[in-house]
Amino acid sequence: MTTPVPAPTPQTGDASTATLHRSLTNRHIQLIAIGGAIGTGLFMGSGKTIATAGPSVLLVYATIGTVLFLFMRAMGELLLSDSRYGTFSDIARDLLGPWAGFVTGWTYWLCWIVTGVADMVAITGYVRFWWPGTPAWAPVVVTVILLFTLNAMTVKAFGETEFWFALIKIVAIVALILVGIGMVVMGAKGGGGQPAALSNLWSHGGFFPTGLSGFLGGFQIALFAFVGIELVGTTAGETADPVRTLPKAINSIPLRIMLFYIGALTAIMAVTPWDEVDPGSSPFVMMFSLTGLGAAASVVNLVVLTAAASSANSGIYSTSRMLFGLAGRGDAPHAFGILSKRAVPRNALFISCVCLLSAIVLLMRGDSIIGAFTLVTSMSATLFMAIWTLITVAYLVFLRKRPQLHRASVFKAPGGAVSAWIVIAFMAAMVVVLCLDAQTRAGLIASVVWLVFIVAVALVHRHRMLVRAETTGAISEAQCHAVTHL
Repeated sequence: MTTPVPAPTPQTGDASTATLHRSLTNRHIQLIAIGGAIGTGLFMGSGKTIATAGPSVLLVYATIGTVLFLFMRAMGELLLSDSRYGTFSDIARDLLGPWAGFVTGWTYWLCWIVTGVADMVAITGYVRFWWPGTPAWAPVVVTVILLFTLNAMTVKAFGETEFWFALIKIVAIVALILVGIGMVVMGAKGGGGQPAALSNLWSHGGFFPTGLSGFLGGFQIALFAFVGIELVGTTAGETADPVRTLPKAINSIPLRIMLFYIGALTAIMAVTPWDEVDPGSSPFVMMFSLTGLGAAASVVNLVVLTAAASSANSGIYSTSRMLFGLAGRGDAPHAFGILSKRAVPRNALFISCVCLLSAIVLLMRGDSIIGAFTLVTSMSATLFMAIWTLITVAYLVFLRKRPQLHRASVFKAPGGAVSAWIVIAFMAAMVVVLCLDAQTRAGLIASVVWLVFIVAVALVHRHRMLVRAETTGAISEAQCHAVTHL
């Protein structure tokens, strides 16, 4: 059996602590998991998804959610198979070799940088709802400074911030569903002046009004709504009781998908027929504006702005911890492995925040908000799919090389290898789907360029990684042989 990879050894500053603190409680993890499952894609991108796929978007979200639940169960089993796994980058490094840990770590870092840029674009759009003439740089700079300040405190401060951000998301979605039910029951006028009714789900061209091409097109934006669902995997190293909290968080995913995605989108399309939904704006804001309450739309706009900030907050947390882990392995500059007095990788946090400022360049190009959002989210979704696929492949290796750990697991992935192959097949199909549209194809191409580049870097440095892995005992002789022959 191979030796499990040990946790990263951090480099410390003058008065820093030696390790990351396990300060995240069950309350934090549960809400972080919910926050991760409710991304900006739902609030900002669902309008375009509805306009593309019509009511069949419900099936789109249900399909993606089911596949990602299988992925999360596989990841959960891996994380709990050895307590020394800090993140899923450690999983890839242990089971696939040092090169995979390098590629996974840096790609996941870029995943959240790109996602954070998408969140900055969305935040700018929400701010312009109130002040249309706001310069593009202002919301971005203010948000980045705020996020750096919050994350530079302590991990518990991040946990508390994300707890309340996620709670706001939950309240907003539950309120939207209740408003939708109320309007349907009362037969109130919805979008387009038509009465709200469940029949709107099939009376405007059927359940698949845009055909197969529209149904497949719905996956392009919907995929982005789920990025961050794996976020609980990056909190493993700072979770007080992962054996209890991780399974609970992962097993609640189906219920969250039914309530937050299927429930919310059903309410929106019951009140406003799919062909009346504006693809360029948030259907959540539109929905509450129909209630006739003057301040409703502004309140909901504030809520969805908070949701975008929450997503960016989660991303900054993830990127800083991933850079910290990479530095501990020697795969990133030494400075990123230094912890502050409050056990926060502040240098890694700072560089990640600076990278988010690239959103200003994207917005200054003159593209529409939703156009810029679609371009960036397609790249983000592709990068996340690459990470999900790598971890799923690692799970297949785990089943083959460590069957005794799988048999002893108290949190086995349902279906085992069959589930893993379903996930991999789905990801391959999504690559084909992303090729169908010009905007999403551009994001896909950018992602492929990055993956080719980072794999090439890993190959160039494979011998250095091999020597370091042998020194730390992170991989077995068989893995060393595999890396040598890459």
